[in-house]
Amino acid sequence: MTNVAIVTAMDRRSFLKASVLAAAGAVVDAQPASAVGPIVGTVIDYSGGVPSAGSVKAAGHLGAVRYVSERRPGADWMVGKPVGRAETADFAAHGLGVASVYQFGRAETADWLPGAAGAVQHAPKAIALHAAAGGPKGRPIYVAIDDNPTWDQYAGQIRPYLQGFKQALEAAGLRLGVYGNYNVIEWAGNDGLGEFFWMHDWGSGGRIHPRTTIHQPAKRTATIDGVTVDVNNVYSRDWGQWNTTSSAPLIPGLDRLLNDTSLSSRFINMDAPITIPGVQLPFALPTPREILQILQRGAALSS
Repeated sequence: MTNVAIVTAMDRRSFLKASVLAAAGAVVDAQPASAVGPIVGTVIDYSGGVPSAGSVKAAGHLGAVRYVSERRPGADWMVGKPVGRAETADFAAHGLGVASVYQFGRAETADWLPGAAGAVQHAPKAIALHAAAGGPKGRPIYVAIDDNPTWDQYAGQIRPYLQGFKQALEAAGLRLGVYGNYNVIEWAGNDGLGEFFWMHDWGSGGRIHPRTTIHQPAKRTATIDGVTVDVNNVYSRDWGQWNTTSSAPLIPGLDRLLNDTSLSSRFINMDAPITIPGVQLPFALPTPREILQILQRGAALSS
């Protein structure tokens, strides 16, 4: 992931300014993600490279779900993370859609393990990288639960993580999507967490949840421009996609920071601004502690 985030200390209302970057770009007609029905097409996801939009279109896909997260330390092969403006502009020029997904850690470093505190760390990065790639407000970011969790893990860690992420996304004018297996979609949907659902097969017992927007069949891959991609079935014409436009502002210097993972591997001071070396963002976000206070107030109101 890129070291994206908080430029100066400010009050919590400035969190809403995250929508300044996100305001650029065309939004497709918003409609609820429909239940499972006829497959309307396929989309791909990938992290080991970036195939050209022309090749993706020639392969017959509607677009791609792309990472608005940095590569994990030591995962140098993830050269396709995070998505960038050049890529989304290429997709838009070819009439293809892009949807955003956030996943940094996995397994013993899964983003959801700290519960609500994980949302405090990861949500600002997801919002900023989505915006930096040209992502508009009003669209979802799929938040990945790339596991087969127990109910206790869901109730104690995943639910508060998704609740925190949802509040942060909505404050920035965005919506919550959930990537998970059958049980995660069932539990999250019952809790009102998620408007779009991308289902994976791990632990799903061969079932496809009726709320599924996108389904990732196990081990269904293809190769495009030498890049191995996962092929997903789409069940809704609105799968969370967006198209960037040439008017969306670039963050100066972002491209040279795409391989920098120092932020994710260092201790985060809850009271100190997080900065991108050499980059001044055109909007401001709260400090991590201010975000946590917002999430805590929201949890108290909903309890």
